Amino acid sequence: MSRRTWWFVLVCVLAAGGAVVAGAVDLGRQQAIVRADTRPVTAPAVVAPDGPRIVFRNTSLGDQFGLVATVALDDPAGPRTLSDLSCERIDMTPAGGSCLQSERGMVTHYSWLDLDPAMRPVHDEPLTGIPSRTRMSPDGSLTASTVFVSGHSYMDHGFSTATTVREAGGGRTWGNLERFALTIDGERVDARDRNVWGVTFVDDSTFYATVATGGAAWLVRGDLGDRTLTSVRAGAECPSVSPDGTRVAYKVDVAPGAEVRWVVAVLDLASGREWVLDRGGSLDDQVEWLDDDSVLYGRPRADQPGVTDVMVLDVDADTDPRVLIEQAWSPSVVR
Repeated sequence: MSRRTWWFVLVCVLAAGGAVVAGAVDLGRQQAIVRADTRPVTAPAVVAPDGPRIVFRNTSLGDQFGLVATVALDDPAGPRTLSDLSCERIDMTPAGGSCLQSERGMVTHYSWLDLDPAMRPVHDEPLTGIPSRTRMSPDGSLTASTVFVSGHSYMDHGFSTATTVREAGGGRTWGNLERFALTIDGERVDARDRNVWGVTFVDDSTFYATVATGGAAWLVRGDLGDRTLTSVRAGAECPSVSPDGTRVAYKVDVAPGAEVRWVVAVLDLASGREWVLDRGGSLDDQVEWLDDDSVLYGRPRADQPGVTDVMVLDVDADTDPRVLIEQAWSPSVVR
């Protein structure tokens, strides 16, 4: 059994028992922190603050674990406003948000919630598997989700991902992105063993994502109108487009063939220049841009299982990452 499949099997077993786990969110390697008694709710206890802010999943142990929280963008270490909304993954824009939610019990149910600007659910749909990723287009009109699913016949042990793009509010859907036409290095690829995850939108038509096929992963550029996926670069996973649209950050493995060690890399789209930020140890998350010069990502605490911090890393200066928000996960910047 491969390492990737082993981690996914572990998460499925523990999640089914309702335990607190650190498991596979990103193709079996991403640590996801869940809590057995987290229950979905239909409305926040408080109105979300106005103005620029960072929205995230609270990971302080106790009754507030897993609840969506907010801090002011200009004071990320300051007081946080907690809601009663529970999300495994959260992404917000000024126009609204997307929440992937779990309801654990004898049978675990998963939901995909569309939120209004005050983080009140306005639409929900069932998810077909374990929540992994969600992102919205800059104007809030489109939303994407990635989940782990089972039963695809081409997978050795029956595990795979499903990534869907649809209009916020339950409108038009483009379905599973696996069905888009895939081109790698100029050649059409029709292999069934493909997985798509980690969508990041440029606008309401263009996006970047990761595609894995034939044992390799690729950064691809997607077109919703043409229903195509076209390779950009090999070995790049979990992309995130910068606010000005000129750069894409993603993670790369700088120890291939040995123990996996993921670090942030940045690609300048105009010049094609890539630089690798091999600082601060390994990470396993889809980064979020704080501004045009720095990125955020979640990092588990080694000495406190279940607790994570949001780190900030400058993509231009030779500096190490530092903690931006303690006891936090899945950051989303609302500008």
